[in-house]
Amino acid sequence: MKRKTKNLLKRIVLILAVAGFVLWVSVHDWGDKTTPPYAYTIARGASVSSVAADLTSRGVISSPDMFKFAVRFYGGKIQSGVYDIPSNAGAFRIARMMARGDIATTRIVIPEGLTMQQVRMLLMASSQLTGEIDCAPNENLEICNLRDGDIFPDTYRVARGTSRRAVLELARKKMVSIQDVWASSGKIAPSPIKTWNEIITLASIVQKETPRSAEMPIVASVYINRLRKNMRLQADPTVVYALTNGLGDMQGAPLLRSDLQIDSPYNTYKNRGLPPAPIANVGSAAIRAVLKPADTNYFYFVADGHGGHKFATDYDQHIKNQADWRAIKNSKNKN
Repeated sequence: MKRKTKNLLKRIVLILAVAGFVLWVSVHDWGDKTTPPYAYTIARGASVSSVAADLTSRGVISSPDMFKFAVRFYGGKIQSGVYDIPSNAGAFRIARMMARGDIATTRIVIPEGLTMQQVRMLLMASSQLTGEIDCAPNENLEICNLRDGDIFPDTYRVARGTSRRAVLELARKKMVSIQDVWASSGKIAPSPIKTWNEIITLASIVQKETPRSAEMPIVASVYINRLRKNMRLQADPTVVYALTNGLGDMQGAPLLRSDLQIDSPYNTYKNRGLPPAPIANVGSAAIRAVLKPADTNYFYFVADGHGGHKFATDYDQHIKNQADWRAIKNSKNKN
């Protein structure tokens, strides 16, 4: 009985000793410390020994054996990725980061209303991402055939060093999931809209017409009212899309009256109905606006000079609203 008691006491002492050691390590971060912050990449499949040797050669740690011991202490394995090693981090803290996979992350923001050309430029400009976007002729991947409207603009938090294609794939899958929700809910859309392509196409026009989420259902109602009357949509963003070969940005150049005559299936001044495909990538507010447009009798709208629009049910009122807008614009130009 006494022997069992002694063994039990030894186990308790051992457990307390280990717990105390773990606490001491976590507080004091045992091991020589690196002074400046350091970004370090562990390649996929790299061994603990090779990483220990490399960290030592770079002066991040002073003892590869200490690092290997620390890795064993935290489970024995390390995970690939980019790590932001903070200043004054010792071998145990670095080992803990790499064993837990506490990799560095970055935020990639894809704004609403950008075209695929603009999204590609945005991703290529990010130094936090890697790899190319363009596909070889023999590649037949989903992201090789992305068109405007196929990805969902959002803020994506990814590991630093993530490929640009992987970010596009995340955005593509998110838009697919939104389409799936619409399909599973019965594919309900306001007449005469029927297909997902038509929903996103009209949403892309709404997205480009106004930055105000609260105004989007009203703008959507104008275009749906026009479609029901077989009127031309006469949406300036569709002409810009045609003029810029899908870039969607005039880059400071004004849209001229003569531009409205461009021969393109995207020119809604010359063609009735919707363009053949979306002219931008759209957010949830624009999609909701098309699926649930405001109940209005509006057929016209024009800028109000304050970031919004004035709406009209008839052409005479629209002409007055246009005159008001010109007066505001001339007043701004004089000032």
